[in-house]
Amino acid sequence: MNTNNHHDQLVAYLMSANNSEAMSEMLSALLTPSELHSISMRLEIARLLKAGVTQREIAKQLGVGIATVTRGSRELKSGKFRI
Repeated sequence: MNTNNHHDQLVAYLMSANNSEAMSEMLSALLTPSELHSISMRLEIARLLKAGVTQREIAKQLGVGIATVTRGSRELKSGKFRI
């Protein structure tokens, strides 16, 4: 099994969306509601971190564990997560 090929196929699939409605439909078809919520929360965590909100405040605001926020912080600091 070629994992890189699967990744490339996923990226190509998502890049084929020509507007936000199409992207929303594609994500809904691909992900469970729980997965979609989780990914959306990760993006919000990164946005709040970038805005200077403390990790504890983010955890409190979003109702997530501090470990979840810390993971987001690590990814943001590593430069992998650009928002």
